Amino acid sequence: MGCCFSKRRNSEKEAQPQGEEEPPKQYSWDQREKVDPKDYMFSGLKNETVGRLPGKVAGQQFLIQDCESCNIYIFDHSATITIDDCTNCIIFLGPVKGSVFFRNCRDCKCALACQQFRVRDCRKLEVFLCCATQPIIESSTNIKFGCFQWYYPELAFQFKDAGLSIFNNNWSNIHDFTPVSGEVNWSLLPENAVIHNYVPLPTTNELQAVRISTEANRSIVPVTHGQRQKNSDESCLVVLFAGDYTIANAMKLIDEMVHLGFFLIRTKEVSMKAEDAERVFRERAPEFLQLLDKGPVIALEFNGDRVVEDCQNVVNEIFKSTKTFVSQNKETASRDIDGFYNFADIQMGI
Repeated sequence: MGCCFSKRRNSEKEAQPQGEEEPPKQYSWDQREKVDPKDYMFSGLKNETVGRLPGKVAGQQFLIQDCESCNIYIFDHSATITIDDCTNCIIFLGPVKGSVFFRNCRDCKCALACQQFRVRDCRKLEVFLCCATQPIIESSTNIKFGCFQWYYPELAFQFKDAGLSIFNNNWSNIHDFTPVSGEVNWSLLPENAVIHNYVPLPTTNELQAVRISTEANRSIVPVTHGQRQKNSDESCLVVLFAGDYTIANAMKLIDEMVHLGFFLIRTKEVSMKAEDAERVFRERAPEFLQLLDKGPVIALEFNGDRVVEDCQNVVNEIFKSTKTFVSQNKETASRDIDGFYNFADIQMGI
């Protein structure tokens, strides 16, 4: 017994003129714009200033290789970036959704943001970094790290497109796969290091169209103290819960506290469950349980003498109508901080 659909297909074939071939089928992937790998590569350059403007990379992979004494600026988000065999280069990379991998490079200065950062067979790199996971170095020497600080109008949207949080930055938490006894393969740049002295702004007319600032108070990524030695034995934890203005509130609080002379040690954006809140907030957990379903929380750790008292005053004055967790006193603050970041690092696999 024949199928009516097969009869229809047969009749369509019979109706097709003799000698005329059936046109090839068109699939959705055939309609995609063809990608030329050369548009996503800088190779074999010497003494040049080159770059890509916002919107020109749009999440593609990028390759930088065999460049010498070049200034390279990628003002867009990308999938992954590999930098091979580069010498005496200055490199800026906008947010990278996956990994940034330096191999066999030397005497380079860089500023970049990424999910994963790895260095292998390199020497003398100076890197201003925003990295969501633990940065890794391998078979490398004299690698120095600082906190990423950079601004241009499109950068915040590029972080979102790359799936990166501006508050998840492990720039100073370095893992050395190949430590050598008695030697230090990596270190932190001085806290007063000025980023544009390492990674200067571009000088070509095309790239100067990007409105850049390297001032710390304008940086999209909060500038943190990291794992440098703390100036005080008193710290304070603040946790802001998801809402319409959570990011703006966090940045406002950072500005206020830094203006008062306190140090921002580290930040984190992470989702919490009820059991996490009970472990971190303990007896105060019931105050916050209903807020957890709204989205991730943002945590800030500040340091300095009298920081708990001053932080409570700032929060009470500026965020009166916003539910916020603040350490209650100096004695419980350390427990608050350890509890929160232990939970957050485990959840994020750090």
